[in-house]
Amino acid sequence: MTPFARSTSPDPALGGPQSQAPAGPDPAGQLLSLPPPRMGAETLARLVAAHWGLTGTLTPLTSERDLNHRLDTAGASYTVKLSNQAEAPALTDFQTRALLHTASADPGLPTPRVLPTKDGHPIAFLPESTLRLLTWCPGTPVAHLPRTEALARATGAALARLTTALEDFDHPAADHILLWDLRQFPRLAPLMPALPEDLRPTAQAFLHHFEANIAPALTRLPHQIVHADFNPHNLLADPAQPNTLTGILDFGDMVRSHRICDLATACSYQIDPDDPLRLLSPLLSAYHAHLPLTEAETALLPSLITARMLTTLTISAWRAARYPENAAYILRNAPSARAGLAAAATLTPAQIQTACERPTP
Repeated sequence: MTPFARSTSPDPALGGPQSQAPAGPDPAGQLLSLPPPRMGAETLARLVAAHWGLTGTLTPLTSERDLNHRLDTAGASYTVKLSNQAEAPALTDFQTRALLHTASADPGLPTPRVLPTKDGHPIAFLPESTLRLLTWCPGTPVAHLPRTEALARATGAALARLTTALEDFDHPAADHILLWDLRQFPRLAPLMPALPEDLRPTAQAFLHHFEANIAPALTRLPHQIVHADFNPHNLLADPAQPNTLTGILDFGDMVRSHRICDLATACSYQIDPDDPLRLLSPLLSAYHAHLPLTEAETALLPSLITARMLTTLTISAWRAARYPENAAYILRNAPSARAGLAAAATLTPAQIQTACERPTP
């Protein structure tokens, strides 16, 4: 398998002195408003050696909120994660406990494993942040692989298994407010002026539709803790065997939400503008085979897919304007979201139901 690296060259946004957030209000909240933390490689290496007793080569990785490095030692590779200063320790603990719970509930899922410190703790608490060490998942990001039905099926099955594994997981920090959570779509209104001018009327019209129709209906649907960011950059596969995922990454957007919102997020990245159901159908049939959807859930799914695309476009446009040095990474999903927006608008609940009932090979 090809080792996965979100970036094999240093990210320019990770070097140099700490950049400051632009002056003014932060309608997205500090967690999305502050840049990733800064720490020199030598300091980070000393901390890893002190807490885990490991030494090796550190390579910076791109990240939206945290400071991540790949650590290559003589015997293995790991991911070193320094959390954003705006992230409360309780949220870091939430994400970490979720990884531990998932590994126990469904050991076959390819999630990173948490490496305890020399003192047996899953997290090293620093004065300014928290530091974690995770196993390195091999593979290539699904975003860089051909978009096939087999890979879509693997994605749907893996998401259903992860959702099932998290069904009985709970944590005091699960109810935090995160703008990526589709339930929070109305909170994006202050960020919408950052959208390209031609998209603003579409976003505003959908906002009214969401508040009047989607939000009330969501309250009656199943909810639990969910991953909330099952996008192709967070999934890994072996190019030689693309029908099986080798990694499920980035639990940083976990939140208690409706499970259909989690599925809508995954679906939003499977919309082929030329044939919206080509990849969506195998994903839905595989998911439905593991975790059957209710009729009420399928009825809302088309609108929630649109909500995710508009969320991606809105937050990424707003953050890219604030941090142009990291814009390429922040905007990585914007082109596919924009291309799929019109196609998603053609989907109907009847098509979703038919796709769910399609036999899975």
